[in-house]
Amino acid sequence: MSDTTVFIHPTAVVDQPCEIGPGTRIWHFAHICAGARLGRDCSLGQNVMIGDRVIIGDRVKIQNNVAVYTGVTLEDEVFLGPSCVLTNVSNPRSQVVRRALYEKTLLRRGATVGANATIVCGITLGRYAFVAAGAVVTRDVPDYGFIIGVPGRQRGWVSRHGHPLRRPDAEGTYTCPESGLRYREVNPGALRCLDLDEDAPLPASLATGQKPYRTFHT
Repeated sequence: MSDTTVFIHPTAVVDQPCEIGPGTRIWHFAHICAGARLGRDCSLGQNVMIGDRVIIGDRVKIQNNVAVYTGVTLEDEVFLGPSCVLTNVSNPRSQVVRRALYEKTLLRRGATVGANATIVCGITLGRYAFVAAGAVVTRDVPDYGFIIGVPGRQRGWVSRHGHPLRRPDAEGTYTCPESGLRYREVNPGALRCLDLDEDAPLPASLATGQKPYRTFHT
């Protein structure tokens, strides 16, 4: 790898050809298959596997023991918690070869998948959606949707900073307790941030956490 800002641990295996963006770090025993494309400033933990033709955006964080199979696309700033599961065939059988029938799964900008959660293939997680640890997601999730349980059910909305949005004001506007950013349902089931472009990353001034909030009580 000619880019000296890329770190690849000596135990990792990186098949060629593949693309790895500047500043990306690949840790112990990871395996990057040929044809994969990784953006800049990503972090891949121990025992992570990235399948062939997988596309990963910038600043993506993948924790230990996660396999990202062919057919999955991760947009910028997605977070995958330890041992979460991504699939690419709805009805796998060892006797039936379905390599040409991999289903597409899309995790949009800023989505978070908690530890040990499962994302059934063929669905889309919206921007900044938050899947709680251990949940099983079987259907599309809207932007900012907060998913809990087996099977996963939407239990409200979260902000870009990952806080549940619980008490709208008289105009139906929610405010994130950490950032102060405002959100509103522009249509039933469609939340939008009123203060930032939906496709823009967080400003640097808002990208550092302020204090250890604990707001995930149900």
